[in-house]
Amino acid sequence: MTDLALNATGLRKQFGEKMAVANLTLQVKRGEIFGFLGPNGAGKTTSVKMLLGLITPTAGSATLLGQPLGDRATRAKIGFLPEHFRFHEWLKAAEFLDLHGRLHQMPKQTRQQTIPELLELVGLQDRAQTPLSAFSKGMLQRIGLAQALLNDPELVFLDEPTSGLDPLGRRLVRNVINQLRQRGTAVFLNSHLLSEVEQTCDRVTFIRQGEVLETISLHEIETAVPVTIRVGQPNEQLLADLAQFGNEVALVDGRIHLTLPDEETLPKLAHWLTSQGHTLYELTPQPVTLEERFLQIVGDQSEG
Repeated sequence: MTDLALNATGLRKQFGEKMAVANLTLQVKRGEIFGFLGPNGAGKTTSVKMLLGLITPTAGSATLLGQPLGDRATRAKIGFLPEHFRFHEWLKAAEFLDLHGRLHQMPKQTRQQTIPELLELVGLQDRAQTPLSAFSKGMLQRIGLAQALLNDPELVFLDEPTSGLDPLGRRLVRNVINQLRQRGTAVFLNSHLLSEVEQTCDRVTFIRQGEVLETISLHEIETAVPVTIRVGQPNEQLLADLAQFGNEVALVDGRIHLTLPDEETLPKLAHWLTSQGHTLYELTPQPVTLEERFLQIVGDQSEG
């Protein structure tokens, strides 16, 4: 069994003269929470539809769980929560999940056991007999998450899963995603809430105009630490000496900016400055956020 849940090479989709996805190449490991980021119009939704077999690529190839796109047996092992969903509002919550369970050809006994567990997982155990027409947007989002997990999938696509949720709802979704990671389920997460992605994902890929710009580990973001230093009478020799601790040393408006390799270097730097006779007024770490990396890589111009 391959350790890759998703492997795409050169996927392209063209609608007439419009190039929606130019060159999608990425890999997602089993048990990995993978973020898919880009501005509006970057080709994210088209990419997801290609990967799910809902539309046919113009060129390129991909596998899900080791099998070609569209393989029916493999699709039975995939969960999907689209961004814009419309559920059967006349059904009660438990009836809705039972319908999808039957579509998955789940035995009745399995459905009877699984549905209450999923309702509890998404915090809707007391709403099993409530019609979906009475659900708020956040509750519909959570019942949608439950249906995406109904078939105990090995790979889950979540498109804006925290849209419309309050802070408690977003935390619930994060907890569910973390449980999926522990079970070895891969999650392909498309979200514009970068703070949520930062707290949840292992790696993220940035795309623009349908092409991957860069893929990074979020653990690496946390490693490098930019710091701001203010000492009495900084000089060129001090700037040169600070290069032993990190890089990108610069003096701006009386403050020294320096990027350290990790947080462990902070106390060493503070000790060295004072031992060299420098009066230390400020030593402030400023970790790079995912939003800052997004702007660095993708830019600040939306595609509309």
